[in-house]
Amino acid sequence: MQDPSFGLSLMTVNDSRKILPAEFYPAWLDWLNQHLTKLWPYVDAAASGLIKASVEPVLEQYRPFILSSLKFSKFTLGTVAPQFTGVSIIEDGGSGITMELEMSWDGNPSIILGIKTRFGVSLPVQVKDIGFTGVFRLIFKPLVPEFPCFGAVCYSLRQKKKMDFTLKVIGGDISAIPGLDDAIQETIRNAVEDSITWPVRKVVPILPGDYSDLELKPVGILEVKLVQAKALTNKDFIGKSDPFAKLYIRPLPDKTKTSKIINNDLNPIWNEHFEFVVEDATTQHLVVKVYDDEGLQASELLGCAQVKLSELEPGKVKDVWLKLVKDLEVQRDNKNRGQVHLELLYCPFGVENDLVNPFSSDFSMTSLEKVLKSGANGTEINGNGNEITQKRREVIVRGVLSVTVISADDLPMVDLMGKADPFVTVTMRKSEMTNKTRVVNNCLNPVWNQTFDFVVEDGLHDMLVIEVWDHDTFGKFCGSIAFSQLSPQDYMGRCILTLTRVILEGEYKDYFQLDEAKSGRLNLQLKWTAQHVYRDS
Repeated sequence: MQDPSFGLSLMTVNDSRKILPAEFYPAWLDWLNQHLTKLWPYVDAAASGLIKASVEPVLEQYRPFILSSLKFSKFTLGTVAPQFTGVSIIEDGGSGITMELEMSWDGNPSIILGIKTRFGVSLPVQVKDIGFTGVFRLIFKPLVPEFPCFGAVCYSLRQKKKMDFTLKVIGGDISAIPGLDDAIQETIRNAVEDSITWPVRKVVPILPGDYSDLELKPVGILEVKLVQAKALTNKDFIGKSDPFAKLYIRPLPDKTKTSKIINNDLNPIWNEHFEFVVEDATTQHLVVKVYDDEGLQASELLGCAQVKLSELEPGKVKDVWLKLVKDLEVQRDNKNRGQVHLELLYCPFGVENDLVNPFSSDFSMTSLEKVLKSGANGTEINGNGNEITQKRREVIVRGVLSVTVISADDLPMVDLMGKADPFVTVTMRKSEMTNKTRVVNNCLNPVWNQTFDFVVEDGLHDMLVIEVWDHDTFGKFCGSIAFSQLSPQDYMGRCILTLTRVILEGEYKDYFQLDEAKSGRLNLQLKWTAQHVYRDS
């Protein structure tokens, strides 16, 4: 029987709030709030200088281009103490204790930013009307036999639920300089995200010792292939949306990746590869946001989705279709906003020899190639998260792809008689090499069993596009069929496949649902015979 205390130790703040109403919270939580109120003047005096010194460099890092200087001219936390509204305790296998405290603060701080624009204008900007609710994580580690029983404490903002504030130019109107309000607000939010939001944590030594192991370190690399999206919402009155995607683990400008824009397409194909540094695979998410490009105007969000990194098996490629929603915080969004297709591979540092990473230049390298690579120069991150001298080499996977179109099931009816005369086109996206099957007349469950071979120059960055068409026997397609003449009414649906899976597995057979069709699936067999070529990048 499982120890019930194990489950209780994993309770979150939200779990405890659902089980226990506020009036049943432990008396010591009220005691903590009362004493924090009494101690607040001393906390304010000590914390204000510490926060100012630690946040100012981060503000400078994210300072908007229109400003030449951004510093605090005054910083105090005010007279109103925050209130703790929830608590949870998480045991750390006996080596430490983690406490999560939900805090709410509607304070009256006195925060004035001294800014100077590139036009030489100096403005005092007051940060006011601050409202904040979030969950702070405190880690007491390591546990020791001497008082106070732990060597150091780490603190971090585990979850930011609400952070509202307004900006006001003292003696003026901030709207007099277009874009200034938004630029400063974004800078402040980025500074909070970068300096204290989990997995970033601040370490405060309590007893003498080396606590470098408690500091934030990269733990692995997440490889992401943004493949495609389908059935996106159309936001344009004329034509279709022009979608692009932004992806991030930590929502900071220099850590966010942006795809190319696909014009006038609600079913865009990107096939772009990105890398992200992972700092805590147990709690972090990959977030994908798809936008409609509006040119000079602000882009409009079409939908967003996220994947928990804890759901990924290290070293194994995960192929996922994610449903797009309006807001990641709102769970009641039933509107169809489309889907986005990703391939994900998480590679933790320190276990690379046990994993197969097809996106790495070490993939299937011979001993000679590894020796040759080790003599190159450049910069990359090693298993400890430190920079080492090494020149990155890009892997080019060249080979022969054999595609067998076996059959199709339950194709949609397109003829007046309730049947179709289907055939399939098989195209390599990069080279645009195309082959087609024979036509199977008057059938919605055709069998072809035809194999086509393609010489592929760059397998990791190429795609296979398989389309099903209806042959118009009595129309313009009598005799030979020219692909360029196929019309939309003859189109029945398609499958788009990357080559990642067949490169890893060598050969597989599977069924694939037809996109852009009411029904239907294709039965395909793929086989890969590879040659690996490397080039410096």
